[in-house]
Amino acid sequence: MEIRRELDLQPGDELVFRLQGSEMLVRGLRKRSLVELRGALPATRPYPGRDEVRTEVKRALARRLVTERKDKPSVETGDRDG
Repeated sequence: MEIRRELDLQPGDELVFRLQGSEMLVRGLRKRSLVELRGALPATRPYPGRDEVRTEVKRALARRLVTERKDKPSVETGDRDG
C-alpha cells in the first residue's frame, strides 16, 4: 500500500515490476480511460457518426445470425434446410 501511495496510484492503476540485473524496478501504470486514448491510433476513414455505426453493427449481426442459422441442422428434421 505504501508503494501505491508514493507513486500516487489510484484504484485500477497497476504496478509493473522489472528485474534489471540485481535490482527490482517498480513503476506505476495508470489506468487510462477511452477518452484519453482518443487519437492514439490513426483513423483509416472518417467517423460516420453514432447512428450510422449502430446501423452497420445491426446489419453485421443480422448477417451473422442468418449465416449461423443456415449452417445449423434443423432440430425437427435433422436437415440443413431449417
